[in-house]
Amino acid sequence: MKIRTITTGVSLTDGIETDKIRQAAEFNQQAKEIFQQRGYVVQTTRIATNPWGEYLTLLSPVEAVQNISTIEKYCQELGVNFFNIGPAISPAEIALIPEINKTTSIVYSSCHIGDAVEGINLENALAAAVAIKRMAQETVNGFGNFRFCAAANCPPGIPFFPVSYHQGETMFAIGLECSDLVSQAFAATHNLETAADKLKLVFEEELGKVETIATEIATTHNITYGGIDASVAPSINPTESLAFAYENLGLGKFGHPGTLTISALITGVLKNLSVKTCGYSGLMLPVCEDVGLAQRANESTYNITNLLLYSAVCGCGLDTIPLPGDINEVQIEAILLDIASLAIKLNKPLSARLLLIPGKTAGEMTDFDSPYLVNCKILGVN
Repeated sequence: MKIRTITTGVSLTDGIETDKIRQAAEFNQQAKEIFQQRGYVVQTTRIATNPWGEYLTLLSPVEAVQNISTIEKYCQELGVNFFNIGPAISPAEIALIPEINKTTSIVYSSCHIGDAVEGINLENALAAAVAIKRMAQETVNGFGNFRFCAAANCPPGIPFFPVSYHQGETMFAIGLECSDLVSQAFAATHNLETAADKLKLVFEEELGKVETIATEIATTHNITYGGIDASVAPSINPTESLAFAYENLGLGKFGHPGTLTISALITGVLKNLSVKTCGYSGLMLPVCEDVGLAQRANESTYNITNLLLYSAVCGCGLDTIPLPGDINEVQIEAILLDIASLAIKLNKPLSARLLLIPGKTAGEMTDFDSPYLVNCKILGVN
């Protein structure tokens, strides 16, 4: 198990509050060093803010983009490599995301497409579809979409990007890369009867250790601890693949009947841990971040409709989904509306990070040049 991220959230009232950003960066570094001293690998530290429209008020679109670029430069001077400006909450703000992504490299963002109180925001869903299409066309290899997602019913305090945002007093939370724990638990059994018990035992033990350290850090640094997002984020290491871990239980390949049941089993464990949890605390199935998921996509054992189905019982939604570059805004909008409908009907957080691959069609291979992504066949939308 690794610590994928230590994410500190700060609330800004204007775009030049460099002291808050600096303090968060300094805290992240100190927290990282403490975890490393205890033997943990800390992959990243990150900073997330309240929705950027709240602290870039009364600015023209050009000025807002320039201000965010200035914030990024300051972050880079501090050694911050992941900075989230929070969600866009109106069509006008969403329309600026492609411009922001073209002029930045470490800035992540999301947009709000609905929640359980207000229902689906149809205007925002359409605006998000247009923005996703634009970023596929206007950023190198469409990679601007890696730093953006559409989010439904997502609360503040999620440590994972790009959906992360913050409200209130400064707070930190932990996100893990822990698919190896699932592999470990499921390797010790080959049936559903004991799988949940073994998985809970492993997670309680390992996350309890992380919580003890995080609580000590919170006390020492006088900062609020938000919890652990217990989501099972996968690794690109084949021995830690979620898809292969599923298959240890003997119900066939990932995507075959039984996949939904195993997804529900894992999420059921994560939702009933004794440690303080936050965020999704569910199951992530990012196609391009797991060797096994990519391999099964190449074999067509599942499709985007299956992933939507699994989202009904797991945690994240649609993440790093490779799609044809020529799909249109209506098709993208339809996918976002499905995600929002599930999130609202089930009152759970879901998001969609869709990677449109310019110049490629369904069935062709992606050609990512990224340490974070695995290449696989592009999924169709039918």
